[in-house]
Amino acid sequence: MSQAPGDFRDQLSTLTDDGSKRKWIYPKIIKGKLYQYRSALSYIFLLLLFSAPFIKLNGEQLILLNILERKFVFFGLVFWPQDFYLFVLALLVFIVFIILFTVIFGRVFCGWVCPQTIFLEMVFRKIEHWIEGDHHHQQKLDEGPLTADKFFKKALKHSLFFGISFLISNIFLAYIIGSGMLVRIMTEPIHKHLSGFITIWIFSFIFYLVFSRMRELVCTVVCPYGRLQGVLLDDESIIVAYDYERGEPRNKINRDKENLHGDCIDCKLCVQVCPTGIDIRNGTQLECVNCTACIDACDMVMTKISRPLNLIGFKSESQIRNKTSFRISKKIYGYSALLLVLSIILTFLLIRRTDIETTILRASGTIYQLREKDKAVSNLYTAELVNKTNRNIRFSLVPDDKHMKIQWVQKADSIKYGSSIKITFFVIMPQELIKSYKTKIGFKLLSDDKVTDQFETTFIAPPNN
Repeated sequence: MSQAPGDFRDQLSTLTDDGSKRKWIYPKIIKGKLYQYRSALSYIFLLLLFSAPFIKLNGEQLILLNILERKFVFFGLVFWPQDFYLFVLALLVFIVFIILFTVIFGRVFCGWVCPQTIFLEMVFRKIEHWIEGDHHHQQKLDEGPLTADKFFKKALKHSLFFGISFLISNIFLAYIIGSGMLVRIMTEPIHKHLSGFITIWIFSFIFYLVFSRMRELVCTVVCPYGRLQGVLLDDESIIVAYDYERGEPRNKINRDKENLHGDCIDCKLCVQVCPTGIDIRNGTQLECVNCTACIDACDMVMTKISRPLNLIGFKSESQIRNKTSFRISKKIYGYSALLLVLSIILTFLLIRRTDIETTILRASGTIYQLREKDKAVSNLYTAELVNKTNRNIRFSLVPDDKHMKIQWVQKADSIKYGSSIKITFFVIMPQELIKSYKTKIGFKLLSDDKVTDQFETTFIAPPNN
């Protein structure tokens, strides 16, 4: 049986027992095997995060989310407001993937990939540990009186915290306005980019408060993903879990007596290393970010007392309770099928996406015009052309049928990148070739002697009898 207190879910781990004030968490750092893996992965993500705005692919930065100019770039592909349906579909794919990943592996994303966790655990906490010492020294320093040594350490720590927050703010802004504009803000006089300068400082203060004061509250209170986890997890989900069947009942170790209790010696080291302050032995909790610090701590203790490892590990409730292996549930099959269908649709639409998107409509209020002199019939059309590339494009419009002619009313032969134009023209066909009231006609849009887009419309004319 588990020895978890019955009311542990009624109280936040970051509050005192009476709920009157916040309880500051001083997690102990144990550099076990999983911590080393997590550190290596974090440094890779930090490198990508800081370098992505300055890496160019197809003349564009690797990732750009320019909401102001409604321009989005992902790995060299430029997307404009006309591609909003692709953005929505891609967002659905991402959401379904997160749901599927959570159903299978729980909240591993939070502990291993989330920027909040990476910056807090692998940057800010390490600086804190370097300046103030380990968790015991940090707590003793906070509880002690203000001395010259304490003032120096706190001033140094918070100066570094704000400096890194300022750097993060600049990188964050580079994803929004582009690295080129960021460099201009930094190098040109302030009065030319006053709004950008103010924005950088606002975000700097926000990031500073997040990493210096809010910390784990972002994960346990602000982030909605923790709440979503509670809905998605089931008994088959593989999460960081305590094997209560093996660990209970807990008891201090006595080397002179035979162990008649569980493997857990109640050292509470798993609680001391938890960055959100929970006791993993109480069961699945939304505060758990699956950082695996408790696994490293428990494995270290099990090694010392010569007990099998993995008392705390990646396990499902079903594995612990029924001693069964992992199996794929119907829920996983369902989400996987949905993810596959959405991914196929998104891939198909991306492949069919053209550099220029053309929408052609017959001019409102017109049907057809008979041209007695030429023995022909004409229809008036209006077309809107959208340039989806990152360059200006020159184009020409060519009908598929060589007997068709185009007479321009409003002509254009180039489109600026990210913009659109409208053209108006008559399509003229010899009356003798018209066999039905409605005839499908097609056009090719040529750029640099290559077909950029193809589109069709309906030509209306009285049939030639």
